[in-house]
Amino acid sequence: MAAVAQQSELDSRFVQLIDQSPIASVLSDPRQPDNPIIACNQAFCDLTGYPSEEVIGRNCRFLSGPGTEPWLSEQIRKGVREHRPVLVEILNYKRDGTPFRNAVLVAPIYDECDELLYFLGSQVEIDADMPLPSSQRRLRAAELVKALSPRQWQVLKLAASGLLNKQIAAELGLSEKTIKMHRAILMDRLGTPTTADMIRVAVEAGL
Repeated sequence: MAAVAQQSELDSRFVQLIDQSPIASVLSDPRQPDNPIIACNQAFCDLTGYPSEEVIGRNCRFLSGPGTEPWLSEQIRKGVREHRPVLVEILNYKRDGTPFRNAVLVAPIYDECDELLYFLGSQVEIDADMPLPSSQRRLRAAELVKALSPRQWQVLKLAASGLLNKQIAAELGLSEKTIKMHRAILMDRLGTPTTADMIRVAVEAGL
């Protein structure tokens, strides 16, 4: 079960966004000072070595260290400022000081009134011995997305932009039930167990 900050307004559906994901994931709240983490899953704790009580309430920059590339940190900050998805591979540090190459995704999540609610952050440790991990991962994501139908592609693109089912339905002139059906099919075709993983594939594919 994902660890969650004590705030009643945090809807359970957003916790579920990261709860079942095998990918290390967090939710942060841009409406609070310094955009603190308000929920994290066990995979994040396992990856970084930080227990949840040392994660909740902090900005994700706590994973930075002496070798972290400032220009990549700025790319993440720019994506947050502009409310758009961003994916970078950056040097981060685990709790015990071990450095690791981290493929970090940050993507916005909006409510039904198009107000920014949260940012989804996910992290994947890159094997230093794997040649061109970024290219391989993005190529695989692009191939998966290319095989989708035009309607599935539209739904995926809008979901990756942070829109919820109701907003996607309005955008495409479809029922919310139809959008839910498309999302279920998308997750199956992309082999993603959660919406968070589906969004990551979309961003890796360049949507």
